[in-house]
Amino acid sequence: MKKTLLLFAMLFATFAQAQERQIPLLTVNGEGKIKVMPDQASISVSVVSTGVKSAEVKKENDAKVDGVLKFIQKMNIAKEDYQTQRVSLYDNYDYEKKKHNYQATQTINILLKDLSRYDALMEGLVDMGVNNISGIEFKTSKLEMYKSEARKAAIKSARDKAQDYVMALGQSLGEAFTVIDNSQVDYPRPMYNQMAMAKMEMADGGNQTLATGEIEIMANVSVSYVLKPSK
Repeated sequence: MKKTLLLFAMLFATFAQAQERQIPLLTVNGEGKIKVMPDQASISVSVVSTGVKSAEVKKENDAKVDGVLKFIQKMNIAKEDYQTQRVSLYDNYDYEKKKHNYQATQTINILLKDLSRYDALMEGLVDMGVNNISGIEFKTSKLEMYKSEARKAAIKSARDKAQDYVMALGQSLGEAFTVIDNSQVDYPRPMYNQMAMAKMEMADGGNQTLATGEIEIMANVSVSYVLKPSK
């Protein structure tokens, strides 16, 4: 909401300035989309233990997590690429049976930079005691480069759109007067990709356990161009 209000304020100031200087303007939006194959995955896994004695439950959970962390180290995953995200211990008291049932949970987030090791990693984690996989998010190691490409594509889209308008108006396009970046600050969006899935299926002999798809990186701009009489 604040960003929208700021955008309107900036556009109003731009038009006010243009009117004061009597500059005819054409304002258009441009969008750039870059679709890429991910080369990394952020995986969230948990070790969940239950029992009637809190100390025993916590001790069991800690022992399993210790094994999980040692396995991650054995997989040569850098220390900065895995981190404990959540630790909890709580009592699920059964009021009907009047019994305590404790649950201990530790969640670890792992950044896997080599997707070909996914199966080995996941099998080992489960063997070591991981009993909850809460999510996987695909990423690219070249995010900033692709963001730059998306921004350039958005500018080209805006200019192409502006050229259509001036041709219909019988005028010509002048220099860009203002450029406003409307891009949302968020993670790249996953896209379903049958071809990517087929490639993985052929690579592993038909056993398909991971569909990477594509991720989509977007940029959106508003550009105001100066309108000029046609020559």
